[in-house]
Amino acid sequence: MKIFIGADHGGFELKKKVMTALEGQGYEVIDEGAHVYDKLDDFPDFGKTVAEGVSKEPADSRGILLCRSGVGMDIVANRFKGVRSVLALSPEHVARARHDEDVNVLSVASDFSSEADVMKIIDAFLHTPFAAEEKYSRRLKKISELE
Repeated sequence: MKIFIGADHGGFELKKKVMTALEGQGYEVIDEGAHVYDKLDDFPDFGKTVAEGVSKEPADSRGILLCRSGVGMDIVANRFKGVRSVLALSPEHVARARHDEDVNVLSVASDFSSEADVMKIIDAFLHTPFAAEEKYSRRLKKISELE
């Protein structure tokens, strides 16, 4: 599975750690920036490139976005066709979102999550399957019709 990852200055250091962990697990990780720390960069730039990548390959990829609150990245990602982003609150929350809504982008709040918790959240994101029950599929179809 291909994982697109992006972070602004607020998630820059955490992104490097997450990338190292994911690459160590054998994932193909596509770094969509920031590539250098710039305290004046703008989260929409990185949210856009990650969401575009997932939008082009929704069945074979996932996205991870990191910024201070996670909110802005989540808003940006959800603007793209085929992208269903969730703002992570806990591993259990993300597992439910994967199971019920088949989310394919994870937005992480670096200011409100420890590194250990982020790794648990990402694990839940990558290893929880979509239930694909009729009621969940029906709801996703309705969401797709809004795009």
